Amino acid sequence: MTEKKTKEPVTQESLERELATIAKEVAAPKNKGGRPTKYSPELVDEICTRLSLGEGLASICKDANMPAQSQIYVWLQRHPEFQESYTRAREEQAETHADQIVAIADETPALLEVKDKEGNVVDIKLDSAYIAWQKQRIDARKWNAAKQRPKKYGDRVTHGGDDESPMVVEHNLNVFGDLLKAIKLQRQSEA
Repeated sequence: MTEKKTKEPVTQESLERELATIAKEVAAPKNKGGRPTKYSPELVDEICTRLSLGEGLASICKDANMPAQSQIYVWLQRHPEFQESYTRAREEQAETHADQIVAIADETPALLEVKDKEGNVVDIKLDSAYIAWQKQRIDARKWNAAKQRPKKYGDRVTHGGDDESPMVVEHNLNVFGDLLKAIKLQRQSEA
């Protein structure tokens, strides 16, 4: 059964009370459930720790207890301390990837036994698919480390004008003088 409310007389006080109730309902954030959007140092620490251990941001954000990737980008804009921790975690991630490259390269490759019709092993070959997969894993980590720490892991690109190799400009005007003399001698010999 529905309860009947007794109508109270409309007064200034009752109008203000009703208006305040409506304002609270409109202004109150509705919890839709889902991912956390509240910034906290604990959440930041977990994200940065997982990044520094080599896990990708997309993978981290797939967890139900983690914010969406777009929310992390918002936090990076709003919280300078998070931006510092995130940058440091990405640098550490490059170090982790460099360590993983060595570990992957040191793994014993998968071997395939080649057998004859009787089932006797006649040869042992390396599994080319396994080797291609390992190479792809190494290349991905090398690329990532080079992008995250280009000075340490990137290809060395030397530009003229750096502090280490300053640009040197030499003016050799004798080239033009020698060219003019050669032209002049050629004209004299033709005449």
